[in-house]
Amino acid sequence: MVLVVAGGSYAWVRGHRAQLELGVGYAARVACGCRYVSGRPLGDCHKDFEPGMEPIRLSEDPATRTVTASVPLIARRSVRYDPVLGCQPERFAGTPLVVPH
Repeated sequence: MVLVVAGGSYAWVRGHRAQLELGVGYAARVACGCRYVSGRPLGDCHKDFEPGMEPIRLSEDPATRTVTASVPLIARRSVRYDPVLGCQPERFAGTPLVVPH
């Protein structure tokens, strides 16, 4: 039974990985604006998410003004607040899902 659940979970994640990567990037950007532009507490920023984004977790590093959104063990993206440029995503260090021609 455990193998069936694990296999099904792996297949679901593999089929939705691009959406998860996009979702955590969007969540990090929204949460950065909520936290560092609007000045709201990070825990209040989930109110700004679209339906279906409940699995995304947020964390912050106040010293660097960075917000990280993640789906544990699957996807994570960080956005740093710059006083001049606003919320800027950090360079993506993973493997691209779509390889340019």
